[in-house]
Amino acid sequence: MPPPNRSRHTPVRRSALAAGAAVALLLSGCGAEPRRRPGPVPGSAAGSPAAAPPPVFYVAPGNPAAAEADRREALGRTADAAALRRIGARPSAKWLTGGPAVRDEVDAYLGQAALAGQTPVLVVHNIPDRDCARQGTGGASGPAEYQRWIRDLAAGVGGRPVTVVLEPGAVPDAVRGCVRDPDGRLTLLRDAVTVLRSTGSARVYVDAGHPGWISDVAALTAALDRAGVGEADGFALNVANFFGTAQNVRYGHRISDALGGGTRFVVDTSRNGNGPHAGATVDGAPSWCNPPGRSLGQEPTADPGLPRVDALLWVKYPGESDGACRPGEPDSGVWWPEYALGLARRAG
Repeated sequence: MPPPNRSRHTPVRRSALAAGAAVALLLSGCGAEPRRRPGPVPGSAAGSPAAAPPPVFYVAPGNPAAAEADRREALGRTADAAALRRIGARPSAKWLTGGPAVRDEVDAYLGQAALAGQTPVLVVHNIPDRDCARQGTGGASGPAEYQRWIRDLAAGVGGRPVTVVLEPGAVPDAVRGCVRDPDGRLTLLRDAVTVLRSTGSARVYVDAGHPGWISDVAALTAALDRAGVGEADGFALNVANFFGTAQNVRYGHRISDALGGGTRFVVDTSRNGNGPHAGATVDGAPSWCNPPGRSLGQEPTADPGLPRVDALLWVKYPGESDGACRPGEPDSGVWWPEYALGLARRAG
Protein backbone atom coordinates (compact mmCIF):
# COMPACT_ATOMS: atom_id res chain seq x y z
CA MET A 1 0.00 0.00 0.00
CA PRO A 2 2.00 3.00 -1.22
CA PRO A 3 1.17 6.51 0.00
CA PRO A 4 -0.72 9.04 -2.10
CA ASN A 5 1.35 11.64 -3.90
CA ARG A 6 0.55 14.69 -1.76
CA SER A 7 -0.60 15.74 0.53
CA ARG A 8 -3.20 23.98 12.53
CA HIS A 9 -3.36 24.61 17.44
CA THR A 10 -6.29 24.50 19.81
CA PRO A 11 -6.89 22.71 23.15
CA VAL A 12 -6.78 18.95 22.82
CA ARG A 13 -10.20 17.31 22.82
CA ARG A 14 -11.07 14.59 25.35
CA SER A 15 -11.17 11.99 22.58
CA ALA A 16 -7.62 12.83 21.51
CA LEU A 17 -6.41 12.69 25.10
CA ALA A 18 -8.02 9.31 25.58
CA ALA A 19 -6.45 8.03 22.38
CA GLY A 20 -3.04 9.23 23.51
CA ALA A 21 -3.44 7.54 26.88
CA ALA A 22 -4.43 4.30 25.20
CA VAL A 23 -1.36 4.38 22.97
CA ALA A 24 0.92 5.09 25.91
CA LEU A 25 -0.58 2.20 27.90
CA LEU A 26 -0.25 -0.17 24.95
CA LEU A 27 3.40 0.76 24.55
CA SER A 28 4.33 0.73 28.22
CA GLY A 29 6.22 -2.51 27.74
CA CYS A 30 8.40 -1.20 24.91
CA GLY A 31 11.36 -0.52 27.17
CA ALA A 32 13.08 2.48 28.65
CA GLU A 33 13.19 5.73 26.75
CA PRO A 34 16.43 5.79 24.74
CA ARG A 35 18.60 8.85 24.84
CA ARG A 36 18.40 11.43 22.07
CA ARG A 37 21.07 11.74 19.43
CA PRO A 38 24.04 13.65 20.91
CA GLY A 39 24.21 17.39 20.37
CA PRO A 40 22.31 20.49 21.44
CA VAL A 41 18.69 21.04 20.49
CA PRO A 42 18.57 23.61 17.66
CA GLY A 43 18.10 27.04 19.14
CA SER A 44 19.65 26.13 22.53
CA ALA A 45 23.12 26.82 23.78
CA ALA A 46 25.62 24.00 23.39
CA GLY A 47 26.21 22.29 26.70
CA SER A 48 23.22 23.94 28.35
CA PRO A 49 22.00 21.73 31.22
CA ALA A 50 18.35 22.69 30.71
CA ALA A 51 16.36 21.00 27.95
CA ALA A 52 14.70 23.34 25.50
CA PRO A 53 10.89 23.38 25.69
CA PRO A 54 9.14 21.54 22.85
CA PRO A 55 8.29 23.78 19.91
CA VAL A 56 4.81 24.99 19.08
CA PHE A 57 4.17 24.16 15.45
CA TYR A 58 3.10 26.85 13.00
CA VAL A 59 -0.51 27.45 12.01
CA ALA A 60 -0.49 29.30 8.70
CA PRO A 61 -3.23 31.97 8.60
CA GLY A 62 -5.70 31.89 5.75
CA ASN A 63 -5.36 28.14 5.27
CA PRO A 64 -8.07 26.42 3.18
CA ALA A 65 -10.00 24.93 6.09
CA ALA A 66 -10.07 28.21 8.04
CA ALA A 67 -11.17 30.14 4.94
CA GLU A 68 -13.92 27.62 4.18
CA ALA A 69 -15.06 27.71 7.81
CA ASP A 70 -15.40 31.51 7.61
CA ARG A 71 -17.39 31.20 4.38
CA ARG A 72 -19.82 28.66 5.82
CA GLU A 73 -20.16 30.61 9.06
CA ALA A 74 -21.26 33.63 6.98
CA LEU A 75 -23.89 31.43 5.31
CA GLY A 76 -25.24 30.32 8.69
CA ARG A 77 -23.81 26.80 8.42
CA THR A 78 -22.35 26.89 11.90
CA ALA A 79 -21.98 23.13 12.39
CA ASP A 80 -19.93 22.84 9.20
CA ALA A 81 -17.82 25.82 10.25
CA ALA A 82 -17.11 24.34 13.67
CA ALA A 83 -16.05 21.03 12.14
CA LEU A 84 -13.75 22.69 9.61
CA ARG A 85 -12.09 24.76 12.35
CA ARG A 86 -10.88 21.49 13.87
CA ILE A 87 -8.57 21.40 10.85
CA GLY A 88 -7.96 25.09 10.19
CA ALA A 89 -6.90 25.89 13.77
CA ARG A 90 -4.22 23.20 13.90
CA PRO A 91 -0.66 23.13 12.54
CA SER A 92 0.06 21.26 9.36
CA ALA A 93 2.98 21.00 6.97
CA LYS A 94 3.86 23.00 3.90
CA TRP A 95 4.89 20.89 0.90
CA LEU A 96 7.78 21.97 -1.33
CA THR A 97 7.57 20.16 -4.66
CA GLY A 98 9.97 22.03 -6.93
CA GLY A 99 10.24 25.36 -8.68
CA PRO A 100 13.04 27.90 -9.10
CA ALA A 101 11.96 30.28 -6.31
CA VAL A 102 12.24 27.86 -3.38
CA ARG A 103 14.73 30.04 -1.47
CA ASP A 104 12.31 32.99 -1.42
CA GLU A 105 9.35 30.71 -0.70
CA VAL A 106 11.06 29.17 2.34
CA ASP A 107 12.40 32.53 3.55
CA ALA A 108 8.92 34.09 3.45
CA TYR A 109 7.22 31.14 5.14
CA LEU A 110 9.78 30.83 7.94
CA GLY A 111 9.66 34.59 8.42
CA GLN A 112 5.89 34.43 8.98
CA ALA A 113 6.32 31.55 11.43
CA ALA A 114 9.03 33.43 13.34
CA LEU A 115 6.74 36.44 13.74
CA ALA A 116 4.13 34.07 15.20
CA GLY A 117 6.72 32.55 17.55
CA GLN A 118 6.07 29.09 16.10
CA THR A 119 8.06 26.37 14.34
CA PRO A 120 7.02 25.45 10.78
CA VAL A 121 7.00 21.97 9.29
CA LEU A 122 8.20 21.56 5.71
CA VAL A 123 7.91 18.52 3.47
CA VAL A 124 10.64 18.22 0.84
CA HIS A 125 9.19 16.31 -2.11
CA ASN A 126 11.19 16.87 -5.31
CA ILE A 127 13.51 13.87 -5.69
CA PRO A 128 14.05 12.79 -9.32
CA ASP A 129 11.65 10.03 -10.43
CA ARG A 130 9.36 11.01 -7.57
CA ASP A 131 6.58 8.55 -6.65
CA CYS A 132 7.67 6.03 -9.30
CA ALA A 133 5.10 7.65 -11.62
CA ARG A 134 2.16 6.51 -9.41
CA GLN A 135 0.57 9.95 -9.84
CA GLY A 136 2.21 10.94 -13.12
CA THR A 137 5.59 12.52 -13.56
CA GLY A 138 7.19 14.77 -10.99
CA GLY A 139 10.40 15.72 -9.25
CA ALA A 140 13.62 17.33 -10.35
CA SER A 141 14.90 16.49 -13.81
CA GLY A 142 18.10 14.95 -12.47
CA PRO A 143 20.63 14.85 -9.63
CA ALA A 144 22.35 18.15 -10.45
CA GLU A 145 19.07 20.06 -10.52
CA TYR A 146 17.97 18.44 -7.27
CA GLN A 147 21.22 19.31 -5.48
CA ARG A 148 20.97 22.95 -6.61
CA TRP A 149 17.36 23.08 -5.44
CA ILE A 150 18.17 21.59 -2.01
CA ARG A 151 20.93 24.17 -1.51
CA ASP A 152 18.58 27.00 -2.46
CA LEU A 153 16.00 25.60 -0.02
CA ALA A 154 18.57 25.43 2.79
CA ALA A 155 19.68 29.00 2.05
CA GLY A 156 16.11 30.11 2.72
CA VAL A 157 16.15 28.63 6.24
CA GLY A 158 18.43 31.39 7.48
CA GLY A 159 19.17 29.83 10.86
CA ARG A 160 15.50 29.76 11.91
CA PRO A 161 13.96 26.66 13.52
CA VAL A 162 12.15 24.30 11.17
CA THR A 163 11.17 20.63 11.11
CA VAL A 164 11.71 18.92 7.76
CA VAL A 165 10.22 15.65 6.52
CA LEU A 166 12.52 14.55 3.73
CA GLU A 167 11.14 12.98 0.57
CA PRO A 168 8.07 10.88 1.35
CA GLY A 169 8.32 7.45 -0.27
CA ALA A 170 11.86 7.91 -1.58
CA VAL A 171 13.58 5.28 0.58
CA PRO A 172 10.81 2.64 0.43
CA ASP A 173 10.66 3.02 -3.35
CA ALA A 174 14.43 2.50 -3.52
CA VAL A 175 14.03 -0.68 -1.45
CA ARG A 176 11.26 -1.92 -3.73
CA GLY A 177 13.46 -1.24 -6.77
CA CYS A 178 10.94 0.79 -8.74
CA VAL A 179 13.40 3.66 -9.30
CA ARG A 180 15.94 3.56 -12.09
CA ASP A 181 18.96 4.30 -9.89
CA PRO A 182 18.33 3.35 -6.24
CA ASP A 183 21.99 3.81 -5.28
CA GLY A 184 22.01 7.30 -6.77
CA ARG A 185 18.79 8.13 -4.96
CA LEU A 186 20.17 7.16 -1.55
CA THR A 187 23.29 9.22 -2.26
CA LEU A 188 21.11 12.23 -3.10
CA LEU A 189 19.18 11.80 0.13
CA ARG A 190 22.36 11.63 2.21
CA ASP A 191 23.56 14.83 0.53
CA ALA A 192 20.20 16.50 1.27
CA VAL A 193 20.46 15.52 4.96
CA THR A 194 23.96 17.00 5.13
CA VAL A 195 22.93 20.24 3.45
CA LEU A 196 19.79 20.74 5.55
CA ARG A 197 21.53 19.89 8.83
CA SER A 198 24.30 22.38 7.93
CA THR A 199 21.77 25.17 8.51
CA GLY A 200 22.23 24.53 12.25
CA SER A 201 18.51 24.97 12.91
CA ALA A 202 16.68 22.36 10.82
CA ARG A 203 15.51 19.10 12.37
CA VAL A 204 15.46 16.53 9.58
CA TYR A 205 13.49 13.26 9.43
CA VAL A 206 14.05 10.89 6.51
CA ASP A 207 10.80 9.29 5.38
CA ALA A 208 10.57 5.53 6.01
CA GLY A 209 7.08 4.74 4.71
CA HIS A 210 4.50 3.02 6.90
CA PRO A 211 3.79 -0.40 8.47
CA GLY A 212 1.98 -1.72 5.41
CA TRP A 213 4.70 -0.97 2.88
CA ILE A 214 8.10 -2.55 3.53
CA SER A 215 7.98 -5.71 5.65
CA ASP A 216 11.74 -6.38 5.35
CA VAL A 217 12.92 -4.06 8.12
CA ALA A 218 16.54 -5.10 7.64
CA ALA A 219 16.48 -3.98 4.01
CA LEU A 220 14.68 -0.77 4.95
CA THR A 221 17.12 0.16 7.71
CA ALA A 222 20.08 -0.59 5.47
CA ALA A 223 18.68 1.85 2.92
CA LEU A 224 17.89 4.43 5.62
CA ASP A 225 21.46 4.18 6.85
CA ARG A 226 22.80 4.80 3.36
CA ALA A 227 20.36 7.72 3.01
CA GLY A 228 21.95 9.46 6.01
CA VAL A 229 19.47 8.77 8.79
CA GLY A 230 22.40 8.55 11.22
CA GLU A 231 23.22 12.20 10.52
CA ALA A 232 19.57 13.25 10.55
CA ASP A 233 17.34 13.67 13.61
CA GLY A 234 15.50 10.47 12.78
CA PHE A 235 12.87 9.15 10.39
CA ALA A 236 9.21 9.80 9.56
CA LEU A 237 6.30 7.35 9.31
CA ASN A 238 2.79 7.24 7.86
CA VAL A 239 3.07 10.34 5.68
CA ALA A 240 -0.26 10.82 3.87
CA ASN A 241 -1.45 7.42 5.08
CA PHE A 242 -3.92 5.99 7.56
CA PHE A 243 -2.23 3.45 9.86
CA GLY A 244 -3.01 3.96 13.54
CA THR A 245 -0.54 5.63 15.89
CA ALA A 246 0.11 2.55 18.03
CA GLN A 247 0.85 0.45 14.95
CA ASN A 248 3.25 3.08 13.64
CA VAL A 249 5.03 3.32 16.98
CA ARG A 250 5.54 -0.44 17.13
CA TYR A 251 6.87 -0.40 13.58
CA GLY A 252 9.06 2.61 14.40
CA HIS A 253 10.58 0.73 17.34
CA ARG A 254 11.50 -2.16 15.07
CA ILE A 255 13.26 0.24 12.70
CA SER A 256 14.90 2.12 15.56
CA ASP A 257 16.08 -1.12 17.17
CA ALA A 258 17.62 -2.23 13.88
CA LEU A 259 19.42 1.12 13.68
CA GLY A 260 20.89 0.69 17.17
CA GLY A 261 17.97 1.61 19.42
CA GLY A 262 18.50 5.36 19.78
CA THR A 263 17.02 6.66 16.55
CA ARG A 264 13.89 8.73 17.03
CA PHE A 265 10.97 9.36 14.71
CA VAL A 266 7.83 11.36 13.96
CA VAL A 267 4.39 10.10 12.88
CA ASP A 268 1.80 11.66 10.57
CA THR A 269 -1.54 11.39 12.42
CA SER A 270 -3.53 13.72 10.18
CA ARG A 271 -6.03 11.12 8.94
CA ASN A 272 -5.34 7.97 10.95
CA GLY A 273 -8.17 8.18 13.51
CA ASN A 274 -10.02 5.20 12.04
CA GLY A 275 -7.01 3.38 10.63
CA PRO A 276 -6.63 2.22 7.02
CA HIS A 277 -9.54 1.03 4.92
CA ALA A 278 -9.78 -2.74 4.70
CA GLY A 279 -8.97 -4.21 1.30
CA ALA A 280 -6.69 -3.18 -1.51
CA THR A 281 -9.35 -1.27 -3.46
CA VAL A 282 -12.51 0.73 -2.73
CA ASP A 283 -15.01 1.24 -5.55
CA GLY A 284 -12.37 0.29 -8.07
CA ALA A 285 -9.66 2.66 -6.81
CA PRO A 286 -6.68 2.05 -4.51
CA SER A 287 -7.69 2.06 -0.86
CA TRP A 288 -4.97 4.63 -0.05
CA CYS A 289 -6.64 7.17 -2.38
CA ASN A 290 -9.41 9.19 -0.67
CA PRO A 291 -10.83 6.17 1.18
CA PRO A 292 -14.27 6.73 2.69
CA GLY A 293 -14.97 6.60 6.40
CA ARG A 294 -11.61 7.93 7.60
CA SER A 295 -11.13 10.36 10.51
CA LEU A 296 -8.74 12.97 11.83
CA GLY A 297 -6.11 11.50 14.10
CA GLN A 298 -4.43 12.78 17.26
CA GLU A 299 -3.51 16.43 17.63
CA PRO A 300 -0.15 17.62 16.29
CA THR A 301 2.29 17.96 19.20
CA ALA A 302 6.01 18.08 19.85
CA ASP A 303 5.44 16.50 23.27
CA PRO A 304 3.57 13.26 22.52
CA GLY A 305 4.74 11.35 25.60
CA LEU A 306 5.50 8.24 23.53
CA PRO A 307 8.85 6.42 23.68
CA ARG A 308 11.27 7.52 20.95
CA VAL A 309 8.60 9.69 19.26
CA ASP A 310 9.68 13.31 18.80
CA ALA A 311 6.34 14.53 17.45
CA LEU A 312 2.94 13.71 16.08
CA LEU A 313 2.46 15.82 12.97
CA TRP A 314 -0.22 16.59 10.44
CA VAL A 315 1.97 16.17 7.38
CA LYS A 316 -0.79 15.54 4.86
CA TYR A 317 -3.24 18.46 4.96
CA PRO A 318 -6.62 16.95 5.91
CA GLY A 319 -9.03 17.53 3.06
CA GLU A 320 -6.53 17.64 0.22
CA SER A 321 -7.36 15.03 -2.38
CA ASP A 322 -5.01 12.10 -2.91
CA GLY A 323 -5.90 12.13 -6.61
CA ALA A 324 -8.74 11.82 -9.10
CA CYS A 325 -9.06 8.11 -8.42
CA ARG A 326 -12.85 7.88 -8.80
CA PRO A 327 -15.34 9.87 -10.90
CA GLY A 328 -15.81 13.34 -9.47
CA GLU A 329 -12.77 13.29 -7.18
CA PRO A 330 -10.38 16.28 -7.42
CA ASP A 331 -6.82 16.04 -8.68
CA SER A 332 -4.00 15.35 -6.24
CA GLY A 333 -3.43 18.20 -3.81
CA VAL A 334 -6.70 20.00 -4.54
CA TRP A 335 -8.65 21.11 -1.43
CA TRP A 336 -11.86 19.11 -1.07
CA PRO A 337 -14.15 20.59 1.62
CA GLU A 338 -16.63 17.70 1.73
CA TYR A 339 -13.90 15.13 2.36
CA ALA A 340 -12.42 17.41 5.03
CA LEU A 341 -15.82 17.69 6.71
CA GLY A 342 -16.13 13.92 6.84
CA LEU A 343 -12.72 13.57 8.47
CA ALA A 344 -13.56 16.21 11.09
CA ARG A 345 -17.07 14.97 11.89
CA ARG A 346 -15.92 11.41 12.47
CA ALA A 347 -13.27 12.62 14.90
CA GLY A 348 -16.09 13.39 17.38
